[in-house]
Amino acid sequence: MEITTQVLLWAFGLAVILGIVATKTNFCTMGAVSDLVNIGDTGRMRAWVFAIGASILGVLIAEQLGLVDMSLTANNDTANPPYRTAVFAWPRNVLGGVLFGIGMTLGSGCGNKTLVRIGSGNLKSVVVFLVMGAAAYLMIFTNFSYDFFLSWMEPAFINLADHGVGDQSVGAIISGFGGFDAEITGIVVAAMIGGVLVFWSLSSKEFTGSFDNVLSAVTLVILVVAAWWVTTGELGVSLLDEAEMMDERPYGIGAQGFTFVQPSAHFLRWIETGFSSQMLTFALIAAFGVSSGSLIYSVFTKKFKVEWFANGKDFVRHVIGGLLMGIGGVLAMGCTIGQAVTGASTLALGSFVTFFAIIFGSALTMKIQYYGMVYEEESNFFKALVASLADMHLLPASWRQLEKV
Repeated sequence: MEITTQVLLWAFGLAVILGIVATKTNFCTMGAVSDLVNIGDTGRMRAWVFAIGASILGVLIAEQLGLVDMSLTANNDTANPPYRTAVFAWPRNVLGGVLFGIGMTLGSGCGNKTLVRIGSGNLKSVVVFLVMGAAAYLMIFTNFSYDFFLSWMEPAFINLADHGVGDQSVGAIISGFGGFDAEITGIVVAAMIGGVLVFWSLSSKEFTGSFDNVLSAVTLVILVVAAWWVTTGELGVSLLDEAEMMDERPYGIGAQGFTFVQPSAHFLRWIETGFSSQMLTFALIAAFGVSSGSLIYSVFTKKFKVEWFANGKDFVRHVIGGLLMGIGGVLAMGCTIGQAVTGASTLALGSFVTFFAIIFGSALTMKIQYYGMVYEEESNFFKALVASLADMHLLPASWRQLEKV
């Protein structure tokens, strides 16, 4: 069997498991933010954070055992995307993350949740996926990204190589500026950050008391580490070596894990190229896998249900959500799973910035929507925005025109 086929089969098989478990447990990163903001429940948020921390530890162990080569993630030629590149593009992490957070809230879920909903029969999510794909296509396959964003962002990027730092992993940054041994520092930093995140997650029964939360978190950890093993281990390295001798290099190969904005663009590009096998990427096949897993679970549990938009306003909200997710996800180089779990597992600083930006964008949007609902007649967007920012302690409370709810 060809190496390319083996990698793609692994992508599909692992993603099917993710789709089944995510559907069964209702794992949803937007839901995690919603639970925290609206009812103060941290269960699903702790599941998300556990997945990040345990993935960091999992990657660390895999590295020490020689099962993965995470150095591949620092080079544009060997990774897609290069999470650990020496160029710390913080403006795109911040703006992209905020836009994605807003988008996933308006679109009823992140990229992974959109794929899960598609498999469960939600036609609204099909529209979101296609709109997200169109926006992501513009960002990836045209000059739109550079013309509208990168052209003015690039001057603010920080090239860590100019300061003697090889990549943007937190360990490399600390060792580079502190003059410590790079390998030892990387191990200690990964163990400390991963351990703290796991400990925080396990410190509440809101997480440990829920079988579904624990199942979703543990499954995601296993799958994220497994994806790194496939794409940066012996199989992935062999594919990169083989690609050097191919007449036409397959698109998007290299070190990569699960991410769910890219595949929407790859899907449209795949159709555009006449279903070319060159566009059957790890990301696209994984997207098919997630929806397939969700379909399998929904059919067998008799929970498959066709849904459509409630009204025109609902349609417009989801379309805007899809657009913002497509633009924001590509700009931030990942989504709630692509950056905030897969990327964070590499300890890339940009991944953590994106994680917080997504949470901020989503939480702010939820608060604005809530104020608009409670103060339907006397509220407007500006009043709701000010009140929401005051709730988040980002504006003085005296500025608010709406009472706190």
